[in-house]
Amino acid sequence: MFKNLSKYWWCQIIGWSINIAISVFFVITFGKSSPLYFTSLICTCLVGLIVTHIMRMNIHSLKVLDKPIQQQVFYFIVLTIVFSILFGVIAESIDFLIGYKPERLQKYSKAERLFLSSFNALWLILIWNLSYYIYHYVERNRKQELDTFRLEAMVKSLELKTIKSHINPHFIFNALNSIRALVDENPERARTAITELSNILRSSLRAEQQETVPLQQELDIVRDYLALEHMRFEERLQIEMDIDPDTLTQSVPPMMLQTLVENAIKHGISKKIDGGFIRIASIYKDNHHELVVQNSGTLNGNGHSVEGFGIKSTQDRLNLLYQGKALFEIQDIKQSGMVQSRIIMPVAAIL
Repeated sequence: MFKNLSKYWWCQIIGWSINIAISVFFVITFGKSSPLYFTSLICTCLVGLIVTHIMRMNIHSLKVLDKPIQQQVFYFIVLTIVFSILFGVIAESIDFLIGYKPERLQKYSKAERLFLSSFNALWLILIWNLSYYIYHYVERNRKQELDTFRLEAMVKSLELKTIKSHINPHFIFNALNSIRALVDENPERARTAITELSNILRSSLRAEQQETVPLQQELDIVRDYLALEHMRFEERLQIEMDIDPDTLTQSVPPMMLQTLVENAIKHGISKKIDGGFIRIASIYKDNHHELVVQNSGTLNGNGHSVEGFGIKSTQDRLNLLYQGKALFEIQDIKQSGMVQSRIIMPVAAIL
């Protein structure tokens, strides 16, 4: 039975047992005791265990620990006061039912005894709440450190796969062939294309060392990538960008948007004889930053895979960076004949 108890219940049992032991020690040492006192003490501590457990259930149901620190403090104060009063009322009711009337409290009225009982309960609830919040604060910091270490470990372990996942080797070969064809025909465009390819490769290598970059920097790489692909597809590739200027300074994982665009080219546009359309959007919606990539085609018909390394890498990076607060999805939009990849990230800085 005891082997299955969680750390929380062990802390509850030990904590309230210590409270009983301390109370008994002081009463035996410095005061007078009676059988009813011990009955009252044990019943009161059992009630305290139940009341604090109900308070913990409220903390979880209200998601207090996920709120900003100012709101956490507010809920901390309100819950402490409310459950102190509840604890005091129940404790006084128990003493009334068992007929326990300490001599030191007989001079007070029922209302005054209720106030004193609630006031005494306030300190117990306050200590309980402080212990609970401090424990979760330490645990959250520890988890964040572990997530950081996991992210670094993942980046290092996937170092050889990173360029493959971000930059398709066929894209590099195609870009070089297109540049070679332009050397005599359009030397100026060839030089520009070499610069664009260099920027993409440089950013892919730097992605190993950065957790986030401004969206503006990521869009510059995407534009270079699309410019090179446009040399190959020409009129078969139609591009539209809908970028909210306010989102340009928002932090995003490096090369993540480029990976989605490359996926759209590889599995969407290149599979269609007549080419297709790509739309890239960046907006704020419901206090979140949304990145959307849409391309002509269908999810199953054009070979899109939600199990590929690039997709899984995107999901893993978002989970680690934003601790489950970011969403990634890829789906068909049947009414428009498009495939949509969407990333939803919190606007606030990464915690």
